[in-house]
Amino acid sequence: MYTYIPNGVCSRKINFDIRDNKIVKVEFTGGCDGNLKGISNLIEGMDAQEAIKRLKGLTCGNKNTSCPDQLSKAIEEAIK
Repeated sequence: MYTYIPNGVCSRKINFDIRDNKIVKVEFTGGCDGNLKGISNLIEGMDAQEAIKRLKGLTCGNKNTSCPDQLSKAIEEAIK
């Protein structure tokens, strides 16, 4: 299980795992509960590189980042 502390967003922590290069068990602490549960369900089982490609660079309001963007950074860090 990987733990990532996001920056610049409402969520305070992201936990997830990668098995056979697939994203599993994504859990956010804090943030917009329904939206983050939806994102978690959508990327579960997705190839890690595909998840990064789809989430990287997304912004939230006037912020330079978002919870999905922070998740992409966490996945990048985990697969290095």
